[in-house]
Amino acid sequence: MKVVHLSDIHLGFRQYQRQTASGINQREADVAAAFRKAIDRIIEIQPDVVLVAGDVFHTVRPTNPAILSAYKHFSRLVEMLPDTSVIMVSGNHETPRTTETTCLLRLFSQLGIEVVEGEPRRVSVRGGELSVLAVPYSLRGYPVFDPNPSARYNVLLLHGRVEGVIRSFGGLAERPAGEITKRELRGDRWTYIALGHYHVYHRVLPNAYYSGSLEYASTNVWGEVDDEIANRVPGKGFIEHDLATGSHRFHPIQLARRVIDIPEIYGAGKSASELSAEICAEVDGLEGGIDDRIVRIVVRDVPRHVLRDIDHRRIREYKRRALHFLLDARRPEPVRTEASGAAGRRASLTETVRAMLESRDLTPGIDRTSLVELGLHYLVEADRLAPAMNGEQS
Repeated sequence: MKVVHLSDIHLGFRQYQRQTASGINQREADVAAAFRKAIDRIIEIQPDVVLVAGDVFHTVRPTNPAILSAYKHFSRLVEMLPDTSVIMVSGNHETPRTTETTCLLRLFSQLGIEVVEGEPRRVSVRGGELSVLAVPYSLRGYPVFDPNPSARYNVLLLHGRVEGVIRSFGGLAERPAGEITKRELRGDRWTYIALGHYHVYHRVLPNAYYSGSLEYASTNVWGEVDDEIANRVPGKGFIEHDLATGSHRFHPIQLARRVIDIPEIYGAGKSASELSAEICAEVDGLEGGIDDRIVRIVVRDVPRHVLRDIDHRRIREYKRRALHFLLDARRPEPVRTEASGAAGRRASLTETVRAMLESRDLTPGIDRTSLVELGLHYLVEADRLAPAMNGEQS
């Protein structure tokens, strides 16, 4: 019995300011295109079951184009594969925070898709040959993950955060709220475990996988790129898995544009002209160029006066050509001297901000890792823009 496992589609995701000719945010259009390509490929594969592990939409109230795209392509999937069972759970992005708001995924029940939101439910497939325990994202915790002993195959379909997968910063001693341990998954009792929430294809246990997202659709795009490089993941896509034989395949999707993280440059001891030349050499030397791509270059140990005098005309030209170009310039960490008898080194501003974000209470559904990285990014941007805000010329 062949299943396809996909997750974290995030239709309606918007980022950057570029628009298509029809007035849609370019990144929203890119996400929709990736979803269409995934559906095309799934129809070719003709699986017995399609498992959708949450976050079909990026928000509880997505845009009209996002709703139309989802309905159109799920309708096409059901029409072209009438004998295929489609089972879907809700993720944290589409789970309402109030009882007055309805989960939009219920719309797809009209197509014959098994939509599980709110509470876990067991779904029987092919006369009970396959039993799927479908567990949507929950603010109240998760049930005991027990399979159906009478079924030949048992699959756990779950949207949630499993321990040790999503990176944490600062060495948090406490386990994040709602995190699931590998022991709680009870992997040895399941034929397959289909996970959603983490945006990079990842094996948690020999039979438990995150399929990853279909596009780069988070605030921490560069963290995703780093994880893909570290784990040799060939980009975004979905999983094909045979329950009978255990054969497993990841299907990459060709995306509308590349996301490129240029190797870091160190600016210590370099003049503005030397640093500008090195930045331009790295950017101009990229295979295929930067046009319409998403590009970042991190430059470490750059004093403010050097950053102010680099070739900003070339930087503006890169920003015009790329869909998004980020020069992530990071100032040297301040060296603080300790007074005689002092208890220890005074924490830097970066360390203070990181500690504050890692310890504060969060609204349910907000990912702490993404919040910390976004906060530190804004701190760097504030440092970079400080000369202009103080009236200094760049």
